[in-house]
Amino acid sequence: MDLIRNLISDVAGVSVGNAQDLALGSGVTALIFDAPAAASIAVHGGAPGLRDTALLEPDMTVGAVDGLALSGGSAFGLDAMGGVQAWLREQGRGFQVRSARVPIVPGAILFDLLNGGDKNWGRMPPYWALGYEAASRAAPDFALGTAGAGAGATTATFKGGLGSTSAATSGGYRVGALVAVNAVGSAVIGEGPQFWAGQVEHGSEFGGLGVPARLFHDQLVMRVKGDEPENTTIAIVATDAALSKQQLKRIAVMAHDGLGRALRPTHAMQDGDVVFAAATGRRAKPASLRDITEIGMVAADCLARAIARGVYEARALPYPGAQPAWRDKFGETL
Repeated sequence: MDLIRNLISDVAGVSVGNAQDLALGSGVTALIFDAPAAASIAVHGGAPGLRDTALLEPDMTVGAVDGLALSGGSAFGLDAMGGVQAWLREQGRGFQVRSARVPIVPGAILFDLLNGGDKNWGRMPPYWALGYEAASRAAPDFALGTAGAGAGATTATFKGGLGSTSAATSGGYRVGALVAVNAVGSAVIGEGPQFWAGQVEHGSEFGGLGVPARLFHDQLVMRVKGDEPENTTIAIVATDAALSKQQLKRIAVMAHDGLGRALRPTHAMQDGDVVFAAATGRRAKPASLRDITEIGMVAADCLARAIARGVYEARALPYPGAQPAWRDKFGETL
């Protein structure tokens, strides 16, 4: 099956919306399911920021979610999930409790408070409103790079951003990834321009530059943000297979391999690295154990590709001293 948009929205039943404020240097991305979807989570970073994620564990009662949210703003960004909830409630969505409906929107945040943007927002942080706006814009097509939750993202070497990709398994299941790349480490090999994820690139989705035939010591030296690196890569993988929360828990764990393929280092003490996994169930064919294993493998590849694509598509924030983008240095190689 060929790529369609090469976005997570190639998975039937998924749409995505972004909202950002480039003067603030931050934003929100909302992933909305057409109908409630099973979901789970794997947290492998040492310093995550999460909302309503305990219910995603396989032994918890709520079986499906209406949406997922990724936000900048560190802990202030946890308000974004409330804005997404509010929009979904207006659409009549939510977990039914007698006559009440409660939209279920777990989410994760990343740290972008020191990227040079104007964070003097006064009494009310802007993230609830950004979450509402992002949800209201959900559609099959959406921007990558300096957009949504990737608006203020950075990495150790170049501007981070929002990335997304998709692929199909040999059994015909569609898999996609969505990621806000705000990594402690680097997505490029050494000083660039090649990406660690180059070995799994499809076509020229992030430049088609491949990987070196051999790596040298100076390319393997750790590159991180300062002496006390603290940041987060937050991601969602999705499939159209009908999977349980227990199965999705394993998919989320497997998808973390994509962070290891695309970033160096990752899963550190001050990382908040998180992967959500969701299944829309829109493909009726029952998934075998082999199918599920391949979905997890492809999800990891999609996530690695999405990370590189988020950095590749990013543009520097519009103020002095902002971290340069990959294209600022290597645009002539395109």
